[in-house]
Amino acid sequence: MPKRRTRTEEAAMENIEIVVVGGGYAGVMAANRLTLREGVRVTVVNPRETFVERIRLHQLVGGSDDAVVAYREVLAEGVRLVVDAVDRIDAAGRCVELASGLRLGYDHLVYAVGSGSTATGVPGVDEFARPLATLEEADRLRSVLLDTPRSAPVTVVGSGPLGLETATELAEEGRSVTLVCGGELGPYLHRRGRRSVARRMAALGVTVLDGPGSRAAEVTADLVRLEDGREVPSEVTVWTAGFGVPDLAARSGLSTDAMGRLLTDETLTSVDDPRIVAAGDCAAPSDLPLRMSCQSAIPLGAQAADTVLGRIDGKEPATLNQTFVGQCISLGRAAGIVQFSRRNDVAVWLHLGGRPGAKVKEYVCVGTVKYLSGEARKPGSYRLHKVPGTPERKRLLRSRSEDGQTAASASVEHTV
Repeated sequence: MPKRRTRTEEAAMENIEIVVVGGGYAGVMAANRLTLREGVRVTVVNPRETFVERIRLHQLVGGSDDAVVAYREVLAEGVRLVVDAVDRIDAAGRCVELASGLRLGYDHLVYAVGSGSTATGVPGVDEFARPLATLEEADRLRSVLLDTPRSAPVTVVGSGPLGLETATELAEEGRSVTLVCGGELGPYLHRRGRRSVARRMAALGVTVLDGPGSRAAEVTADLVRLEDGREVPSEVTVWTAGFGVPDLAARSGLSTDAMGRLLTDETLTSVDDPRIVAAGDCAAPSDLPLRMSCQSAIPLGAQAADTVLGRIDGKEPATLNQTFVGQCISLGRAAGIVQFSRRNDVAVWLHLGGRPGAKVKEYVCVGTVKYLSGEARKPGSYRLHKVPGTPERKRLLRSRSEDGQTAASASVEHTV
């Protein structure tokens, strides 16, 4: 029989303040799950008053979806939403400083600020290219395209899922699109899946520039210049290449990896502070971050919440247990591809294309919101983060430890 708590212990556990920085897939999942426990008050700080379906931003650009959901549909009733931006985390003082000048104290903090694209070192991108990582950027790009003739050349830079989805979405509505891959078309795909995507691109009239020399070297007002000297006419250049995260952790004096992700252990706890955990794209557990995706973000949000709840109750948090099943990519409204993978995220030959692929992709998009709203209605109901993961991560960590490359040494190397 469990030991009964004293009144002093119960009083100490009441009104535990938890601040979640970021209201995306990871942040919302964490916030909802944290309401599982009585005596906890959860506050989500987010710069927008609506939840952004980031995996639908290409649809916003193409005009087939607005890519937003009201927070009342995905956020638990007891969670407070503060529409503001966090300027700094004061770990020593256990508070966050907001852009509005307010300060919010916390007992525990979930760091879930997400990620974006980056174009470090490519001349002209900031002036002439249109990024597509946030709702505001997608809205601006949509406005630009509405004012641009359909016959005008559009260039999409980047061969990640967002690049493929944006290129095909725009081509399907009759635009003249060139996709600049910067290497191989969809390098994360199996060669059979890659051929399927290439056929769909050709059917839509997308010009695909891949292989050696296809990396963008410069962007101007009317063209994209490649490394091999080729010049691609472009009235609208969409930039989906690269990966970057907000620099909040670095600005707050917390240890980060080389990309600026918060360094944590395998329980997602900051290597600097046991009261701070990270989830989603901005987390670097053991300096071995997972692939950017909502497939990672939602389970990581659930695990981050479990880590916090475990610490509150004096229990040892579980370690990372991530598994993958593949990637779903829409190729316009009429087709898509579901690329299956091993649990360690390595693509296999099996894939589903065409209209069936599009239907599965839409099912997944709807399902992500359902996972969040389901956890809001019944905290603790989400269980996918407990599905057994691949042993390869543990083997890699063990190997690094034997070589003296522990997460602690990595954190010292990348401390900001």
